[in-house]
Amino acid sequence: MSSVSSNKPFILLFLVFAVKHAGILQSLYAAPQPAPSPEFFVFDNGVGRGEWAPEKQAQILKQLGAEGISYNLTTKEALAHWQRAFKDAGLKIYGLYVHTWVDQPERQRYQAELREAIQILKGSDTVIWMTLRSRENKREGLDAQAVENVRQVAAWAAEAGLDVAIYPHAGFYVETAEDALRISGQTNLPNVGASFNLCHDLIKGNADRLDEVIAKTAPHCRLISINGADMPSKHTLRLDQGTLDLTALLNKIRAAGYDGPVGLQCYSVPGDNEENLKASIEAWKSIRQNLAKETQQ
Repeated sequence: MSSVSSNKPFILLFLVFAVKHAGILQSLYAAPQPAPSPEFFVFDNGVGRGEWAPEKQAQILKQLGAEGISYNLTTKEALAHWQRAFKDAGLKIYGLYVHTWVDQPERQRYQAELREAIQILKGSDTVIWMTLRSRENKREGLDAQAVENVRQVAAWAAEAGLDVAIYPHAGFYVETAEDALRISGQTNLPNVGASFNLCHDLIKGNADRLDEVIAKTAPHCRLISINGADMPSKHTLRLDQGTLDLTALLNKIRAAGYDGPVGLQCYSVPGDNEENLKASIEAWKSIRQNLAKETQQ
């Protein structure tokens, strides 16, 4: 009897298994799927900051379809907890939001435990998203000190193999994306860039200048954030609300040279956190599909 004949029952059994369990076999041998583009994360101010445990934040974000979070640094122990929870869920911490002050003595310029917190993130892709603030509410004349602050944080970040993005915030020394670009350019460091935060540029009255701001700053950004907006209102809305065409806005940002992740700013958005998240992330999925279609055309 030939070897083929003797193995015929086993071949038949394998074929039956293969037909019945084609999905399992496909998943075993299929090539890894690329990450969605652009990747999408949510600020922790929209994910129960101070109320939800990191595990709950990660679970809800994963269920809804986001790729991660931007975390507001409190303590290094809390950061380590967030990092474990999100890693276990297969999600990322895209940005670590931290504060520095440009008009204070050296020991008071940086958030407590900042250097140690940065080291916890060594080996990750987390961007250190730093503010430049003034306790005296100054808006000019402190660029040299601001650059010094950035260089110090960038040195700590470099020890961990991380990048730094300057976070513009209305009311701080660096308020707009153009301010962030001005300071980042003066550092002349390879791991330092700017960032564009839609809500803060709108607060500062740049609604009519967004095209100009984007063209100038987007090529130098390490992170960006968006939100729904009723132009030219300064109120932050969900992504499914407002008159601003976010697909068109993101197309302009991509055309200007930014191809990184997109964050969702949730500050002061009224309503229930989970309902707001679900609505915004569903709207994001449509935006991302529209971006993909326009890229293919």
